[in-house]
This record gives sequence, structure tokens and C-alpha cells, in this order.
Amino acid sequence: MLPIVAIIGKPNVGKSTLFNRLVGYRKAITSPTPGTTRDRHYAEIGGRKPYLLIDTGGIESKAEGVIEESILAQAKLAIAEADLIVFLIDAKEAVTREDSHVASLLRKSGKKVISIASKCDSGQEDLSDILRLGFGQPLMLSATHKIGVEELQKLIGKNIPKGKHTKVKDEKKIRLAILGRPNTGKSSLINKIIGSEKLIVSDIQGTTVDSTDVDFEFEEKTFTLVDTAGIRRRGKIGKGIEKYSFLRSLQAHEQADVCVLLIDGKEGVTSQDQHVADYILQSYSGLILAINKLDLMESGEEARVSFLNHLHHKFEFVPWAPVVFISAKTGKNMEKILELAKEIKESRAQRIATSRMNRWLEMVVMKHFPTGTGVKVPKLFYITQVDVNPPHFVVQVNNEEYFHFSYIRYLENQLRESFGFNGTAIKFQFRNKPVRKDKKGPTPRKWGKA
Repeated sequence: MLPIVAIIGKPNVGKSTLFNRLVGYRKAITSPTPGTTRDRHYAEIGGRKPYLLIDTGGIESKAEGVIEESILAQAKLAIAEADLIVFLIDAKEAVTREDSHVASLLRKSGKKVISIASKCDSGQEDLSDILRLGFGQPLMLSATHKIGVEELQKLIGKNIPKGKHTKVKDEKKIRLAILGRPNTGKSSLINKIIGSEKLIVSDIQGTTVDSTDVDFEFEEKTFTLVDTAGIRRRGKIGKGIEKYSFLRSLQAHEQADVCVLLIDGKEGVTSQDQHVADYILQSYSGLILAINKLDLMESGEEARVSFLNHLHHKFEFVPWAPVVFISAKTGKNMEKILELAKEIKESRAQRIATSRMNRWLEMVVMKHFPTGTGVKVPKLFYITQVDVNPPHFVVQVNNEEYFHFSYIRYLENQLRESFGFNGTAIKFQFRNKPVRKDKKGPTPRKWGKA
């Protein structure tokens, strides 16, 4: 495994800003509002000495409320996991009781600590207060203005332990995003899968405000499980942190191999669930429909069939998505989700030879000729698969405007019936064949009515 570096400090000292600067892009939400970062956020940092970087919520000396207590618990877990601590103290203000409390926790941990004087924009800040915390001369740093960031990177490289294994290549991982409307049990599902309380769980809506990555092994496969904030309809999304939470959730499913859409089985399918499924469809990700709270649903075969019929009606635009009934509370069918994700990942990587594809095209066109949209005659010349993850197919035609939209749907359905591609969206395009200026040479084959 990679060495772990944790960024620790009281609320609002710039931990997430530094995290984003070291990662190289805006992965964690930054805001002047204390408590924006709640769960631990992970990112693999490459280079000659790769390591796993963890951003944490702010540590307070008195945690009041369920959320605040959970934030403190998450930060303590990060300290326990870490091989190296980056301790941030705000250089623009005097050392506070919270700073002293964090320093006490770090001393008790026995971990190697790099002391950082954060928000040093001028370079003239008085560091005497910070020196009294007992971690030596602090590094002056401003993550916003990139002051001291290179020096910190060098210090991390010098202080991370040697002898750790190299990281697993990204292409071998299955990136599995858990999405859904607010308070459907997404964090509870991930905690049950990995068997630990890595994510904060609460009945309060909005507990998760950012996407969180957790690596996990299952049947010799490495998964990256992504917990996300609940997705609402665009018109219902507020400003500030909620807006960025929504954007993070969208980014999470766009980068995922497979998305699990978690649906509250007790409440049933809502229009919000359909909107989330539509977002996933637009990103061409894999999709699993997971019906949660099986333990609270009506029992009996009749109730189950009725629910499935309603579900298939609501999600008729993704008929290829497998359905699994689960309980994040009891752990029922947790492994089924991971097994389906493995199958979908393999399906998304499937590549079909062009010769085989064209034999298939000839067969399905003979089975059902395109009728077109007017007096012009639609003709298909050949098909090729141009990419995987997601599977992407291009059909060369005489004019894409001659084809009714339903014919693409027919070809996609026939493709799935012949080659599988279960659980994943498919890109299917008609493309006009370029007109040859030189009329000599063989005439391209055409499939369609004369």
C-alpha cells in the first residue's frame, strides 16, 4: 500500500485549499464556512515517491452535535492511519485553544509531523506563537498563492517512509460511484461494504456534501467506491456549498466505470430518481439500480412483482440496467452489487472485430430494413467499433437525416441481444460517408432497399 499523508488542523485554516493544490485540481470543496469538509478525502499523488493524501475536517476542542462529533472522529481516524502529518496553523491569528488541542492529539499519536504556518501571503508573519506548539520551525506557506508549496512537496518526499508497495494502476481498478437523491443510505451502503465506519452516517439530510473515495478489495479486484452528496433537481439546488456538492456528484458519475443508483424502496421511485438516472445515462457510465431498505419493504412475491413492474415503467429509458434489492442496514445482497460491477466493467471493455460487426449489421438490416423519414432512401454501408469504456460504435450511412431515430434504438437493442453489453450505456452514431471525388474503384456495399 502507499504511504499515507494526512492534512490536519482546526476548522478553516486552509486544509482543503492545500489539498487541492497538492492534488493539482479542485477535488475538495473549499469555503470560508467552517465544517465544509466532513468526511476524509483521498487522492493518490504520483511522482518518484507516490503517496496517498488525506484531507480532513477541522478538529475542535469541543465537538457539539452529532455531525461535529463525527467530523472529530474522522480526523482522529486519519491521524491513526497516517504515516506523516501535515499540521496547519493559521499564521494570520494567534494560536488558539483548538490549535493547542490538535497539537496535543498529534504529540500523543507519536507520528512524524510537518508544521505549517498557513496563509503566509506577505512572508512577514510572526511565527513565535506557532513555535511554542513544539513542532520546530514551521514552513511558511500560502496554498492560494502557491508560496511554499514546492518546499512542502520536497519535505513530504523526504519524510514519507520507504519500503511501501507501489500503487495499483488506475486501469485495473473498478471505479464505482454511489449516487441517489439525499438521505437514501449511500454512506451506510459503503460502510457496510467495506466493513468500517469510514464515512459519516446521519439521518440529517446533507451530511455528505462532497464526493469521497474509498479503495476496497473484493475477489482479487480493487474497487474505488465513491460516496456522493444527494443529487436534487437542478431547479432545487441552492447556492454556495450545495451547488458545488451537486457539481462534485456529477463529476463523480462522469468519471465512474459503474454507477449504483440507490433508490429508497420504502418511498418508491420518484421523479428525482429518474433525473439522476438521466444524468448517468448522459455520461455513458455503467448503471445498477439498487433498491435499498429491503427490510422495510412489503414482503411477498406479489408486492415484489408489483414494485418491479412500476420500476421498469419508470426506467424504461434504461432497460439494460440490472436491478438488485439490498439492505444497507443488514448487508443483504452487498456482494451482488460488486459482482455486477465486475461484470459491467468487463462488458464495457469488450471490443468486437470489424468483420464480425459487419456480418452482424448485414443480418439485422435484412431482418428489418430502415424505413426512413421521407422520400429519400436510407442506406447503411458499414459499422465499426471506435472505442471502449464506454463502447462506441459508428455506422457509415448515405445521409443520417434519412433515418428515423427509432432505427438507432433498434440497432442498439439488436447489438445488446447479440453481444451483451449488459449494464452499460452505449454510444451509437450514424455518420455520413464522405463523397469520393474520384469515381473509380470498387462500389461500396449498401444495405437497404433499392
